Amino acid sequence: MFELLKDLWSFLKVRKKFWLLPIILIMVMLGALLVLAQGSAIAPFIYTLF
Repeated sequence: MFELLKDLWSFLKVRKKFWLLPIILIMVMLGALLVLAQGSAIAPFIYTLF
């Protein structure tokens, strides 16, 4: 896991693609939200957002 993050950071730093960082963070946060809310009582409310 940390190796992937280290490789991603080095790619962003070398290629000067720092504008990708917010996109990656939003995608990770949305994925975590969907995974964590899958079995909870708030799942119907989250799915109506999409």
